[in-house]
Amino acid sequence: MPAVPSCLLEPLWDQFAALLPMRDEYAPTHPLGCHRRRVADRVVFEHIVQALVHGSGYERISSPGCSDRTIRRRVKLWAQLGISEQVHALALEAYDRVIGLGLAEISVDGCITKAPSGGEKAGRSPVDRGKQGLKRSVSSDAAGVPLGIVSAGANRHDSPLLGPTLQATKDQVGALPEEVNINLDRGYESTRNWQLLEEFGFTGEIARKGVPAPIQAGKRWVVERTHSWMNGYGKLRRCTEKDGAAVDFYLYLAAAFVTLRMLIRRATDRYRWNDRPTTRRLK
Repeated sequence: MPAVPSCLLEPLWDQFAALLPMRDEYAPTHPLGCHRRRVADRVVFEHIVQALVHGSGYERISSPGCSDRTIRRRVKLWAQLGISEQVHALALEAYDRVIGLGLAEISVDGCITKAPSGGEKAGRSPVDRGKQGLKRSVSSDAAGVPLGIVSAGANRHDSPLLGPTLQATKDQVGALPEEVNINLDRGYESTRNWQLLEEFGFTGEIARKGVPAPIQAGKRWVVERTHSWMNGYGKLRRCTEKDGAAVDFYLYLAAAFVTLRMLIRRATDRYRWNDRPTTRRLK
């Protein structure tokens, strides 16, 4: 049984494969001029998707035709090339063309997950008894489509990650509307963040301290739902990657799946043909 439905896997693989570099069937540097054939990229991609969805180690998802070392090497290579970031950008472009991104209202918030193996993007988690954890700062549009992602240690505050997250949003989306409003929770309330929003040319709505959150949650709740969607992937809930590039690779790959799933669902309701001809039985 596939880790994700074919309606998600196939279109994402088509774009993913188009971005991969050309590789020889055999290793050209082999001293004897011969070697076993390289494992097909499609086979490795399916194993990586299994690791993303289930959160399993590479030793558990490896198969006779694809070893755990092969998976690690491909993840490292594809992460260095930024393939998942490019695929996510293509998914955002397709969503904007078919449905339309709500970029006038952008919400930003952070989320802490487990990182038991430590690594470059891990830090002491303040909500898990000081164990190693990962924080991701995500921006979303008015409907909850993930736009920009920044990863850091769990001991990092959300406020310093606002600038990098907004910059990542611009890098992924491109041109933004002239009027953009940023919705934030009370943790971002500071003079520095107000100045930062002015530097980007954005307006902001930041929850005030002392006022109950549900009353002023407003348009910010969609990013909380986005975090919930991304936490549905086991590799994000419990990240065992130590390389920072590999961590970002899985974050953007999950964001691409979330974006593509939203595109399919909203396009089905908007563009499907409801006036189907009815068949009548002959008497």
